[in-house]
Amino acid sequence: MVRRQLSLNDRGRAIGWLQDGHTQRSVARRLNVSQSVIGRLWQRFRTTNSIQNRSRSGRPRSTTAREDRFLMITALRQRFVTPRRLRDQPRAATGNNVSDQTIRNRLRDQALRCRRPVVRLQLLARHRRAHLDWCRRHIRWNRGQWAETLFTDESRYLLQFNDGRVRVYRRQGERFADVNVV
Repeated sequence: MVRRQLSLNDRGRAIGWLQDGHTQRSVARRLNVSQSVIGRLWQRFRTTNSIQNRSRSGRPRSTTAREDRFLMITALRQRFVTPRRLRDQPRAATGNNVSDQTIRNRLRDQALRCRRPVVRLQLLARHRRAHLDWCRRHIRWNRGQWAETLFTDESRYLLQFNDGRVRVYRRQGERFADVNVV
């Protein structure tokens, strides 16, 4: 059985079927959830006359859905922005003061993770053409000729101190996208 949360639409359909006389088991089978989910939904509907989630204990969210979307869009437009700078933008617009950790949590909820960027030379169209031309000129080389070739662009040499704290916000699978490369 697949575990998933019922949407409000599915909850309403389930309650309608139960009121029409269908069994909890048949409704659960139709919605591909366990019977206990439908049983709890039916019990809650009979006691509260509502299919909405009940309010939960704990601290209320400090950001609204609109602010969460704003943070996500800003992080996608400015991939190398820090949580501290992201925090200042909604504060200026709405006056809402949130912590850096809240910013990180909201971005993580949107599947944006803070990662170290890939460090490589940016290949422009002329670089790609030059690489392709070079490959075409050397396509017929034998092992002896390749043995005398040294590729120096595979090693990283630092001329100045780098603390490595540059971060980029990206989704899974976007590691080598040009906007995420330093």
